[in-house]
Amino acid sequence: MFVSAETIAIVLSAVGLLLAMGGTMFAGFAWCIRRSDALRTDLVGVETSLGARIDGVEQRLTARIDAVAADLRGVETSLGARIDAVAADTTDLKVAMARLGGPQRHLIVAAR
Repeated sequence: MFVSAETIAIVLSAVGLLLAMGGTMFAGFAWCIRRSDALRTDLVGVETSLGARIDGVEQRLTARIDAVAADLRGVETSLGARIDAVAADTTDLKVAMARLGGPQRHLIVAAR
């Protein structure tokens, strides 16, 4: 069987083209994988640093909340004492008003 030089050239160029495209695709995928691994490494570092910052903020907020809660306990005690004093004054005021008005009349006689 006789094969012409043009046919051999076409077959060889097709095989070369397929190999070149396959090599290019392989290299492109390898580059993408390498970049995604580098990105993952960067994200792990960012996650670690953000976790440390969040922990620091959480500790500072906890300390501030505890300080405010202690202040509120003092305010609650003083307000409770003032409310009790006002309640005692109100009771005394009610008694004084009742004495000024005198006893209530139980029998109302109709005037004719």
